[in-house]
Amino acid sequence: MTRTEGEIATNTDPTGPWSLVVPLKPLAGAKSRLGPAVGGDLRPRLALAFAQDTVSAALACRMVRDVVVVTDDAVAAAALAALGARAVADTPAAGLNAALEHGARSVRARRGDAALAVLNADLPALRPDELARVLEFSAEFPRAFVSDAQGIGTTFLSAAPGVELRPSFGGTSRARHLASGAVEVALPGLGSVRRDVDTGGDLEAALALGVGRFTAGLTAPVAPAADR
Repeated sequence: MTRTEGEIATNTDPTGPWSLVVPLKPLAGAKSRLGPAVGGDLRPRLALAFAQDTVSAALACRMVRDVVVVTDDAVAAAALAALGARAVADTPAAGLNAALEHGARSVRARRGDAALAVLNADLPALRPDELARVLEFSAEFPRAFVSDAQGIGTTFLSAAPGVELRPSFGGTSRARHLASGAVEVALPGLGSVRRDVDTGGDLEAALALGVGRFTAGLTAPVAPAADR
């Protein structure tokens, strides 16, 4: 299933208060757990397609002013910049959370009063309206987060103006973000914000929700088997 064009409209007035940071590994090593389901040749192409659909949806959200992608992959940086994102190199090169903090600093170096949020790069079914609801809720708290579909990890973390992001992504990050004082966004109807893709089963679930055009273009001939 593919999202309809009406679900991803262009944001013609990007003056929303939020800046988003999207981290992306070099494509050659991205989404390794997806390889057994889709094959090694398709895996890096899907990793880029997921990011393209995520960034496209984020930039279409009425609450979003801009998107910063943190990546050392030149191909991905160019492809995402073509959509309207600003790409910055992962100069810390010290893992995911360091990359996120670097992205946050890059945002606030340009706009010190920015409300900022981190968004996973593997949300190919992301809907701008669902993201807007998350951002509206998050604006009421210093820090807020969305857990993944399994209720174990995290797909979104926000920090209000003047508040440090303090990311703790990876593994059981939901528990760590809760323990850090971040408020969980527990609104109903956030399936597209929570549906990250690491495995074949995850991809099937995202396809059932309806993915963006980049992912749909690669998965039309693919019927990945759920993890065994």
